[in-house]
Amino acid sequence: MADKSSGAKLRKATPVFLVGDIAATMRWYVTNLGFDAHAIPDSRPHDFCIMRKDDVQIFLQQLGGYRKPDVYSDREGGVWSVYVQTQGVREFFHELSTLQDVTILEPLCHQPYGQTEFVVRDPNGYVLVFAESD
Repeated sequence: MADKSSGAKLRKATPVFLVGDIAATMRWYVTNLGFDAHAIPDSRPHDFCIMRKDDVQIFLQQLGGYRKPDVYSDREGGVWSVYVQTQGVREFFHELSTLQDVTILEPLCHQPYGQTEFVVRDPNGYVLVFAESD
C-alpha cells in the first residue's frame, strides 16, 4: 500500500442516523440513554439533531416517513450501527435493563476479543453496542 500521509490526522467519527421523526427519536435518547439533544431548527419540523453524552455524539437527519430496514438478524452476530466504548458498562446495562422502552437484543456478555458488551436497538432499528475492555 502506498504511503498517503499528508500530515492530516483523523480525529473522530460521528454516526449519522436517518430517521422519520427526529422529535420522537431524540426524546427516546434523552429519556432512556441520558443524551442531551439540540434540534435544528428549534421548533418542529426538525431537519437535523445533534445528540451528545459524555464523549459520544450522534447526529440525526430527518426524512419524513423513513423506516430503516431491519437487517439485524441477516448476519450471524447481528448488524451494528455504532460501537460505543463505555466506562462502567455493567452498571449501564443494569440501569437500561430496568427500562420498558429499551429493547435489549443481547444481554451483558464477555466476548473472546476482550470486551464485555451488550446490545440495544433504538426505536428506529439502529443497533448500539455498549462495550468495555477487560
